[in-house]
Amino acid sequence: MPLPDSGATWPPIDPLVQSDLADWDAWYSAEPDRLEQRYTGRGTVGTPNRPSQYAGGVRGRVARWFWGAPTPDGEKRDKLHIPLAGDIARTSSGLLFSEPPKLISGDGATQARLDKLVEKGLHPTLLEGGELCAALGGSYFRVVWDEDVSDRPWIDTVAADRAVPEFRYGKLVAVTFWTVLPGPDGIDDRRTFRHLEKHEKGRIYHGLYEGTGTTLGAVRPLADHPATEPLASQVDAFGGLDTGAPDHLTASYMPNVRPARSWRHIPTAAYWGQSDFQGIEGILDSLDESWSSWMRDIQNGKGRIVVADSLLRSEGPGKGASWQEEKRVYSGLNMPPDMSGTRKPLDVVQFAIRVKEHADTCAALVNEAARQAGYSASTFGEASEGSAVTATEIRARQRRTLITRSRKSLYAAPAISDVTAALLAVEAGFRFRVTGLDLSEPPKVEFEDSISESAGELATTSELLRRAEAASTDTLVRLNHPDWDDKQVAAEVALILDENGRGPTADPTLTGAEGDADAGFPSDGGGPRP
Repeated sequence: MPLPDSGATWPPIDPLVQSDLADWDAWYSAEPDRLEQRYTGRGTVGTPNRPSQYAGGVRGRVARWFWGAPTPDGEKRDKLHIPLAGDIARTSSGLLFSEPPKLISGDGATQARLDKLVEKGLHPTLLEGGELCAALGGSYFRVVWDEDVSDRPWIDTVAADRAVPEFRYGKLVAVTFWTVLPGPDGIDDRRTFRHLEKHEKGRIYHGLYEGTGTTLGAVRPLADHPATEPLASQVDAFGGLDTGAPDHLTASYMPNVRPARSWRHIPTAAYWGQSDFQGIEGILDSLDESWSSWMRDIQNGKGRIVVADSLLRSEGPGKGASWQEEKRVYSGLNMPPDMSGTRKPLDVVQFAIRVKEHADTCAALVNEAARQAGYSASTFGEASEGSAVTATEIRARQRRTLITRSRKSLYAAPAISDVTAALLAVEAGFRFRVTGLDLSEPPKVEFEDSISESAGELATTSELLRRAEAASTDTLVRLNHPDWDDKQVAAEVALILDENGRGPTADPTLTGAEGDADAGFPSDGGGPRP
């Protein structure tokens, strides 16, 4: 049976890989409660602090990260979180997919289908997959269909921490996705329902299990849960169904970047991608600590007024006393002198707020985190001089970012090409019977330039190319109007040549009435031409 047996440990992933994924997921979530739970080990509010957090040595130092330090009993948590990790993941996705990549096929009908696929929802799917990819080191695309939802299949994305891949020499050959389903009492670790979906070439297997938070438990019929009940009538005796595309795996893996430095010695994870958060968790933790310290300075810097007891007004027996802040005149007071020898019935305490020190520290941490993740500091809002800059200057400032983008595109393009080829094959199979699609070659993927030149820069470039006789009019028009199709370009070229007197000319070897007509002169019966 392709799916796991009953009682298997789940997920069957190396503990180090699971731990790293859980850490990155906590940072990506941007939820302080998730971070505190992850680093302190607290399941719920009120859970006692772990002994390791008060211990010495390596164990104690690791547990006493800023987010791992226990909040003293009786005090409220004053830790603040800066969601830089989420910003990094979102930026990575935007660099690749802010503009949808071009899916190119040599066949007209296939190209029309690819264009429609992008228009009908592939673009946001790629943006979602790109963000998960940067955060967790990789993401998956899979072909799905539901005739109650659409008459055509579409592409879905799955996070790396919800999949168990099988690689062969770096190529994905099978992958099992799982989904935790709500039971009768909701999501409960003591009684956990899981839907497993394994993709192999030409086949998809479905299984329902009832176990615990760490084990699959017993196999249940698909009809036992509302979420999997529709699949019960579609699978065969082995729990599988044919996709209609026997030569294609209906799932693909998009690694963020390779190799994953901390996993390369783990056989089951050697071909997984590396997260943008790999190695910068400590910097992110220090950034939160610095930001929280800054906010604590602001809280401490609030002016406090210290007054003598004689300035307080009694609120009655057992009700304490209050300070009348708006009262203008107080009766004479006989107070003992302070250490300086003066009598001060009222004193104001105002602590300094270390703005520059905290701002410089936070900026340095953000820049270092961006650099370690493979990006230029200007990508994340580095202060500029305020003047307009050219595309060339932007590329110079963001050279590190653009190199990272190019590297990531090398891994993204094959994944997108493979899954779109599988989708076309499923459509052409027995399930949908779409005709006219060319399946001989997978679609070619081209990424758009994330930095576009201004009209002035394009005009300058065109002028230099024209002066050097290094580009035709057709090439220059396409350079200035990359979004135009062939008909628009041809029409514009004809207008430019006509306006400059460089349009089609008559062939001087032609004679007679027909030649004169073609040349634009009236026929004169063969007489001399002007």
